[in-house]
Formats: sequence, structure tokens, C-alpha cells
Amino acid sequence: MSITIKTAEDIAGMRLACRLASEVLDYIAPHIKPGITTKEIDRLGAECMAAQGTISATVGYQPPGYPPYPGALCTSVNHVVCHGIPNDKPLKKGDIVNVDVTVITKDGWYGDNSRMYLIGECSIAAKRLSALTYDAMWLGIQQVRPGAHLGDIGHAIQKFAEGHGFSVVREFCGHGIGKVFHEEPQVLHYGRPGTLEELKPGMVFTIEPMINAGRREIKEFGNDGWTIVTKDHSLSAQWEHTVLVTETGYEVLTLSAGSPPLPAFVTATST
Repeated sequence: MSITIKTAEDIAGMRLACRLASEVLDYIAPHIKPGITTKEIDRLGAECMAAQGTISATVGYQPPGYPPYPGALCTSVNHVVCHGIPNDKPLKKGDIVNVDVTVITKDGWYGDNSRMYLIGECSIAAKRLSALTYDAMWLGIQQVRPGAHLGDIGHAIQKFAEGHGFSVVREFCGHGIGKVFHEEPQVLHYGRPGTLEELKPGMVFTIEPMINAGRREIKEFGNDGWTIVTKDHSLSAQWEHTVLVTETGYEVLTLSAGSPPLPAFVTATST
């Protein structure tokens, strides 16, 4: 499959889908406190999507070799790296959770993003991992401009994360997105500058580093066919934005009123 270049009309559809995806995370944020279950977070996300007129891209999603995914969103707690299935276990003080939301608009456009949430007072190590993973994502985003390469994004993320003693998960990556959930290109969160595909205006893809506090090795957990955890049981964090390559730089499409503040080193969300 080749990389699709989005037209101005396509980009307008993606802007809407991505903003709505971000607004789902805004909607659930006030409710994410000690005692809430991830199944209740899932219900709230589905409730927001229904009010928007969007639908979840994950309910029933079934890539080859996987069972149908049961949730309206993914909730990955503590050492769960990704694809955590919502359940009835209450979150407790000190937990960290990634909530990953992908919506589909009535016109068929997909918007994809995720955020970390800290449950009550967390350890210094947990707060540091979440904050530095957020910075790593934005350092990757800042590499996006016509003429740059996908390897530039991965290198910026890897250098920063490993420089702080963390590791980068390699088995999962960002991806192109549009009227298909997962398109080309694959966006690795590690790599060498100047390698892989050259970025061109109209490309749209996610940047979504998964950063582990310990070693990078992962494994499947249980037999649900989805949940991925760190092999050494260390904490894992992830943030995700969907990004457009513009004529002069980038535009972050998954921003809304409740999006977290930008890191101090980021001066604009579009260039």
C-alpha cells in the first residue's frame, strides 16, 4: 500500500475527526479518579462518541490473527504497554493509565489520539515517565516538515528517551491514517536521521511512542489476544497525536480545549 497524500477536502475531514477524538479525552478526564473502573471510562467514552455522532473504531476491530476487540477505547494501566481491555477493576491512587481513543466520523474519517492520566498522588518515577514520554512525543513531532525523513522522528524520540534511562518499545509504531485506520507509512519511534520515507505535504500519520521505565522487551498478557505488558513488569507510558505535514512544517490535528499544555520547548502547534 502506498502513502496517501490528503487533499484540502480530506484534511478538513481529518481536522474534524481528530478534534472530536481529542474531545472524547477531554470529556472523560474529570472522571478519572481513584475508584473508577476502566470499564466505566470506556462507557463514558462511548457516551461522548454517541453525543458527537461519531463511532468507535476499536469496537469489533479484528486485524488478522486477533479476536474482535471488545472496547470503545483502550485503557492500559501501569505496566500494560498498549491495547489494555477495559475491565471492572477499580483504579487506585498511584496508578497511571493510558486512554487511547479512535473515532470515525459520519464521513468516514478516523481521528486517533491518546493521553496519560495519573490517578491521585503518584510516585516521582511514574510522574517522570509520563512527563518525559510526553516530551519525547513532541520532540518527534517537531521533526515533521517537508524534506525531513521518518527516521528523523524516531531518532529524536529514541535519543531523548534513552538519554533519560528509559527504553523504546519497538514492536508497535505510529501509522498513516485517513479513511482507513492503519495506512502507510509505519512511524517507528527509534531510528537513524535521514533514513526511511521522505515527508511530503499532505501526509497524515500518528506519532505515539511507548516508553518503558525498564527494559524494552514486551510480552502478551493472559489469553485475551490483545493486552501487551512489559516483560520486566516496569511501568510503561504512551502519548499520541495525529500530525499533518504542511507546506512549511506540521499541524497537530488532535488538539482541543482540554489538551494538556505544550512542553516549554514547543512554541506552536503548527508551522
